[in-house]
Amino acid sequence: MAEIQFSRGLKEPVVPDIRLSRTKTGEKGSAKFYFDQPTILGDQQTEEITGMYLVDEEGEIDTVEVKGKFINGKPTAIEATVIFNSPAEWDRFMRFMERYGSENGLEFTKSS
Repeated sequence: MAEIQFSRGLKEPVVPDIRLSRTKTGEKGSAKFYFDQPTILGDQQTEEITGMYLVDEEGEIDTVEVKGKFINGKPTAIEATVIFNSPAEWDRFMRFMERYGSENGLEFTKSS
């Protein structure tokens, strides 16, 4: 089980576009998530966005760096960023992504 939530306990079914970056030394890095038309922004949704939570059997990775994108006053997308300050945090994130990717058909592609 690996899922992304914006409100604790509420799984977000929309699979995001994810961009990873890491310093040359590997000490720090970040992951930027882009969700186009996530269900948490739907008309019928009443839950409040409290952050982004990456949940799996190891526990939870969370961030409050979550921003909404609006077109003509309507919410259309969510951008979120997770920052890694150590190789251990990066490794933990990659274990989550392996689980999440295999469940949702994602594959890793290195930039050229």
